[in-house]
Amino acid sequence: MTLWKLSAGTASVIGKKRIKSEALPNTAYIMLGDKCRNNCSFCSQSQSSSARGDLLSRITWPAFDANEVTSGISSAYSKGDLKRVCLQVVNSENSWDATLEAVRKLSADGPKPICVSNHIEDAGQAAEMIAAGAERICIAIDAATSEIYRLVKGQDWEERIRLLQECASTFPGAVTTHLIVGLGETEEEAVNFIADCIELGITVGLFAFTPIPGTAMADKRPPSISHYRRVQIAHYLMRKGYCRSTIRFTNGKISSYNVSDLVKMLADGKAFETTGCADCNRPYYNERPGGIMYNYPRPLTRKEIEQAIMESGIGGESYGLACS
Repeated sequence: MTLWKLSAGTASVIGKKRIKSEALPNTAYIMLGDKCRNNCSFCSQSQSSSARGDLLSRITWPAFDANEVTSGISSAYSKGDLKRVCLQVVNSENSWDATLEAVRKLSADGPKPICVSNHIEDAGQAAEMIAAGAERICIAIDAATSEIYRLVKGQDWEERIRLLQECASTFPGAVTTHLIVGLGETEEEAVNFIADCIELGITVGLFAFTPIPGTAMADKRPPSISHYRRVQIAHYLMRKGYCRSTIRFTNGKISSYNVSDLVKMLADGKAFETTGCADCNRPYYNERPGGIMYNYPRPLTRKEIEQAIMESGIGGESYGLACS
């Protein structure tokens, strides 16, 4: 029997587990593989981690029979309860073959938007995964600079960036990456990374660093909410077509946004919702219910929008031109 791990929220959506949550996932999140060959300092699945094996970030991932999962996802997708599938693949023995099999299995009863986040070696592997039925490929860079990448991931930044760029060129509009805010980057470095990706047509999913017990970075603090909000706003502006020169910095920190109608643009709260692939909302991946909401998994209330704007440090009578 083949077992797939599901996020607890996904298991709830397909009727395999009961949880209480004000927001359930729009995407079916599946984790494949055990104990990664890589050694990312922040990850519960890394080689050196002593964290629980059923964790990824702060989410638990119970295991279920793959056939039952496939059936449950198909049913939920047909009813509109799920809109996409995301495979989070741990780089372990046989994980490549297991991922190809999973993509084919999930696509067997009809195509679904499937994103695969795994360790690919070259664009040929990306092509193979897309041919199997994946709609998108995610190459998670995570760190905004080569120095941070080397420190927290211990790998070759230039090699992975070249692969990300090659895949973006070969498969336009079908490549995603991740940026974890709070690994030690400045806001300017985060913005430049995001801008470089957007200019290449690469979708960026923003995450807030989350310390997990048992990992090498367990004692590091998550980013301040003001730091995260300012990067979120910059990301939102660039997704809307504004260039990076719109965002101004002082000593690496965002000091202003040269957008006269910024408050109007932020009024719908979209800037503060989860980002990444379409319909990816990752409920409570970086948050605890009742705690700081880095990424809202649902539309914000008016009060939450006002709070998020306030948290960004935007000040002045125009309420959108400068950061305090």
